Amino acid sequence: MHSRQTEADFYFCKQIIRSRSKSFYYAFSKLPFEKANAVYAIYAFCRIADDCADGNHSQLRKQQLLKQLKRELDLFEKQNEIDKPLWRALRQVFDDYDMEIQPFFDQLTGQAMDADFTMPQTMHELEQYSYYVAGSVGLMLLPVIASKNAADLRAAAIDLGTAMQLTNILRDVGEDFHQKQRIYLPQDELDYFHYAQQELQSGAVTKQFISLWEKLAVRAEHLYDSFLHNISQFDPDSRIPVSLSVQVYRGILDAVRNNGYDCLSKRNYVSKDRMKEISTTISSYS
Repeated sequence: MHSRQTEADFYFCKQIIRSRSKSFYYAFSKLPFEKANAVYAIYAFCRIADDCADGNHSQLRKQQLLKQLKRELDLFEKQNEIDKPLWRALRQVFDDYDMEIQPFFDQLTGQAMDADFTMPQTMHELEQYSYYVAGSVGLMLLPVIASKNAADLRAAAIDLGTAMQLTNILRDVGEDFHQKQRIYLPQDELDYFHYAQQELQSGAVTKQFISLWEKLAVRAEHLYDSFLHNISQFDPDSRIPVSLSVQVYRGILDAVRNNGYDCLSKRNYVSKDRMKEISTTISSYS
């Protein structure tokens, strides 16, 4: 039985995911209560790490914040964590599930790559980055949602995280460029499809841009399909929420398509009505 303090700690984490990712919250809130709390705590760690690297801070401050978070994670690994809601909640998660600490350190490596951003030159570099910032999250979640087969599903979890990160990139091309001065589209793909950074700056949705965008989208969809091929190996009580998270997130790609591929000046998302449709469809096949 959790104490009131523990309940408050998980509520703190829940509020982070509820306010920062409606699609993830919609899907994972359908997990059993204890598992949902574990996901909220994991998400909160990743969001706090992301805020260190992407917040409105100077370059020096970003590095300082990430180093501080790593020091706190080092203490957590030694079971000497500081007295904060995040770490108390994560301690409960590590007590309840067969967790590994390395993916949490990998997540910080990925955020450090963002804080000291270098444009990827190849798809390989982009997917390597995607592992650190998102594939690592898949590995964090495995002990919670695939308690009996976690070791066999590592590749699938990395596929899912990579697909979701590619989706984020394809959704946020304009936002990343104009607000963060970052281009995640690989340089060699820009060259291959003859799409110049000047066109990106002007918001030109050309045939070349659409072809480039679709190449990455098809790769993401392949990874989603690869992941879903393994869904029967996840815990029975987690299959529907996990499938829902996949289908809602991949729905972002269709949202961009339906908006004429304008991810340069518009924010694309899956509507609440569409999320409900996906949920009903998945539940009917369960």
